Amino acid sequence: MSSFERGGPQARQAMNPSIRYLIGVDGGGTGTRIRLNAADGSPLAQSEGGASALSLGIGKAWQAVRSTLNDAFEQAGLPVPPVHECALGLGLSGVHNKQWASEFKALAPDFAELRLATDGYTTLLGAHGGQPGIIVALGTGSIGEALYPDGSHREVGGWGYPSGDEASGAWLGQRAAQLTQMALDGRRSHSPLTRAVLEFVGGDWQAMMNWNGRATPSQFARLAPLALGAARVDPEADALLRQAGEDAWAIARALDPKDELPVALCGGLGQALRDWLPPGFRQRLVAPRGDSAQGALLLLQRSNPQQ
Repeated sequence: MSSFERGGPQARQAMNPSIRYLIGVDGGGTGTRIRLNAADGSPLAQSEGGASALSLGIGKAWQAVRSTLNDAFEQAGLPVPPVHECALGLGLSGVHNKQWASEFKALAPDFAELRLATDGYTTLLGAHGGQPGIIVALGTGSIGEALYPDGSHREVGGWGYPSGDEASGAWLGQRAAQLTQMALDGRRSHSPLTRAVLEFVGGDWQAMMNWNGRATPSQFARLAPLALGAARVDPEADALLRQAGEDAWAIARALDPKDELPVALCGGLGQALRDWLPPGFRQRLVAPRGDSAQGALLLLQRSNPQQ
């Protein structure tokens, strides 16, 4: 029996009968998603709120979590209970930074239980129902995670933009912007992709210069849909997406060279890239069983949480 199967929600309630609610939180730079369950595991509500990545500030992260949690209780038609009646599992962006994670936990209200991990790790738990497997998560950034049969865990990628995040939205957008800049210079011809990018940023050289000077990873990621939209008619856009597919496969191979574990492609960009994945990689993929918020609920069942 795996550590995920020992002591589910009912067993946890027996250990601490004051727990009435189990809460799974998925928090990142674009938003917070919460799943609210009763202590017996039955779902009560889901809610979405503002960003809660730790990089945005510890106080802001807690504010987003608490506000989104209050919305969940409102949707369930329930009064907001005392925090000591709640067990909270959180998968948050920024937990890799140990100082941020420590500060976040230090500011935590007195929940009956609090388990904290990276959003990548809770995505991994959710995608495979807490069982061994691999994810390649492609959003604004990119990361690969694996849970092995012996319970060990490994990450690949996740180094962050601009030195890492291959196959991510930021990676695709930066390259689309670069092609556009080269076309404006006359170093290459304009294409459907570069014309779409130029229109998006404001339509001329000065607008491109201004946009590029203040672009963040999230802003670059907003160009990724333009690459997806142009790829059927633009060989340059098609090549970018195929390179992203190869890079995503390289992440999975690094985690599982013998192709022994199921692989789920996760994140907002993951499914959109499916047609540009190498056939060998596409054939290995399984559908995710759940999301990061569900993985955060599973975090509450683990005897050896990541944090």
